[in-house]
Amino acid sequence: MRVVLLLVVCLCWQAVVNAQTQVSGRVTDKAGKPVPGASVGIKDSYDGATSDSTGHYRFTTEEKGVQQVVVSCIGYQLWEQPLTVEGAALVLDIKLKEQPSELKAVVVTAGSFEASDSKRTTVLNSIDVATTASANADITAAIRTLPGTQQVGEKEGLFIRGGSGEEAKVFIDGTLVNNYFYSAVPDISQRGRFSPFIFKGTVFSSGGYSALYGQALSGALILETIDLPERTEASLGISSVGLSGGYQYLNKKKTFSGGASYAYTNLLPYFALVKQRVDYFKVPAYHGADANFRWKTSKTGLLKFYGTFQANRLGIRTADIDSASLKNAFGLKNHNLYGNLSWREKLGDDWHIYLGSSFSTNRDDIQNQLQNRQNEQQDIDGLPWNIKTFDALVKGSLTQVKAVLERKFGGLTAFRFGGEYQYFHDDLSYTDTLNRHNIINDHFKAAFAEADIYVTNNLAAKIGTRVEHSSLLDKANLVPRVSLAYRLGKLGQASLAYGIFYQKPEKTQLVIDPGLSYTRASHYIANFQKVTATRTLRIEAFYKKYEDLVKTYPALNNNGYGYAKGVELFWRDRKTVKYVDYWVSYSFLDTKRDYLNYPYSLTPNFAAKHTASLVVKRFITNWKTQVNASYSFATGRPYYGFRYNAGASKYEVFDQGDTPPYNNLSLSINYLPNIGKQNSKTFVVWVLSVNNVLNQQQLYNYNYSYNGLIRQPVRPPANQFFFIGCFFSFGVDRSQDIINSNL
Repeated sequence: MRVVLLLVVCLCWQAVVNAQTQVSGRVTDKAGKPVPGASVGIKDSYDGATSDSTGHYRFTTEEKGVQQVVVSCIGYQLWEQPLTVEGAALVLDIKLKEQPSELKAVVVTAGSFEASDSKRTTVLNSIDVATTASANADITAAIRTLPGTQQVGEKEGLFIRGGSGEEAKVFIDGTLVNNYFYSAVPDISQRGRFSPFIFKGTVFSSGGYSALYGQALSGALILETIDLPERTEASLGISSVGLSGGYQYLNKKKTFSGGASYAYTNLLPYFALVKQRVDYFKVPAYHGADANFRWKTSKTGLLKFYGTFQANRLGIRTADIDSASLKNAFGLKNHNLYGNLSWREKLGDDWHIYLGSSFSTNRDDIQNQLQNRQNEQQDIDGLPWNIKTFDALVKGSLTQVKAVLERKFGGLTAFRFGGEYQYFHDDLSYTDTLNRHNIINDHFKAAFAEADIYVTNNLAAKIGTRVEHSSLLDKANLVPRVSLAYRLGKLGQASLAYGIFYQKPEKTQLVIDPGLSYTRASHYIANFQKVTATRTLRIEAFYKKYEDLVKTYPALNNNGYGYAKGVELFWRDRKTVKYVDYWVSYSFLDTKRDYLNYPYSLTPNFAAKHTASLVVKRFITNWKTQVNASYSFATGRPYYGFRYNAGASKYEVFDQGDTPPYNNLSLSINYLPNIGKQNSKTFVVWVLSVNNVLNQQQLYNYNYSYNGLIRQPVRPPANQFFFIGCFFSFGVDRSQDIINSNL
């Protein structure tokens, strides 16, 4: 009997072996030198390998017949060739051609992380965002795993290098996004409104960004939407918090595409599973619909449109800090509309043109009531009670146009110039004991010029300037920007950057005093970077000087000031451990500022001295499963209790300290089987994620009562967030994107 069983096992093993074909060979360049880190695989399958340090590769496949072999590697042109697979072992040697000279030339990198189709190892692409365990497919949450950012959980925004969340701006297809985040809720941060999968390129600048952009004191997140899709496709998503679906059409000539999608999110299932610290009398619910079209107007021209409409509402009750028996009930209804239209074209051999425009409008209906234990409104005279019941209607819109012309001068040297116009209209109505209605209009104009100068492939400079004028402030400014880069042989490259950056005060401040002036920051950056196909190393030091920050006491003025300095490290490795991609970031920040009602220069309460993140992604090919882990750490942030001293006629700090360190370990699992027949083109991705797996007790800050006697901790609504979802794709295998990102 044992002999029979052994014979059966051997026959089965032989059948499996015979069903597989081994493909091997060597990847070299035109000079015959090995190309390590090249991704070699069968198109539209999970079979492939990565070339080793000698250029050799080997993998097995169960595919039969004529198959397309695809080879990709950073710095080389995509290679594709048919191959007949019949069972016998195949040897395929491959010669890759280098990309045009721009990939061999030095690139100015000081202050900026860039991701695009050819530079995905540098920072985060859409797949990286979707598979970062702690991000929950939120672009800015994934960006917070990069150096230079702070782990702030009680307020939306990117807090960059000592700057507040309002000092970082987001741009889509070249134009400013006025309301990138969902509307603010007291002590609860809000995520971004846009899906990572509508973008093909990302530039995250933590300082020293291009003269083509302005009005961001600390940094800029610059996003570019996708061009034409690969093919017609449909999608469907079912998750623990909502439903989504969409359709994208591409014509046969691949010159036009159009599509639309809709998503509904309701947090009721999550609230049923996880107890919340606050009482949601209206469970958060979100509706979102978008539409797009892409039209190839010529061989080199492309017209793109993207628009979205979103509506959401919520209501929360929290214990009133000034009373043991009263409550604060906060309600919000939000409507947001955003549209972006852009066109780019090549004019002759040397000229390029870009035209962009966008329109956005946002409406927040806010109600806040002081209530008793029976949730009944209470009207109490005197401070602070009489200001806790109010209605607010905040409406804002932004219309803008932008034009950029670029002239190439042989090689990589280029000169670009242009201008932009932005019209801001804000309408604010506020009712408590008084009725107030304010309208703010601003015609904001800017002109800019910038040159990329390549002395050699090893030495480059980016020199630009920008002129801005605000009709509301009735002031203009001139801002220089300079960056240099030098290649250090095979070791990498060094970059330097300097620039001056201005920003208008916040609209809530301009309502009170439209005579305020611009705030200002000067950036100084030194950077070393080495990037290969599988590894990225960045070390950066910076110094920022803040001037003309807004002070709120004794009256609104521009007498604030401050500084920020530090060192940052980023290391990404996709080579050391097979099928493992990980990155490590670390930031040291020393910053102080005197602004708002600060009595003197203090470290702001959103700044931690040490911040670090570790993100690990492991793809298990046989299981078609990716396991992701993300760990973030930050030392305690300072907190302050401010109290007005009438005798001294100034504010004083009567309480201060540091919060406990921030720790957050998050996990997610993606399972990517295809369903139906092998060639059905119907695919599914299962997603399971848990934020704060160890159930760490986070404490972000403290709120203080009107008399300063009571201190109330600011914590997240719940320690953990759980998510499970099933996402179908009909027509395009998105799973291959994830696999290719981890080969």
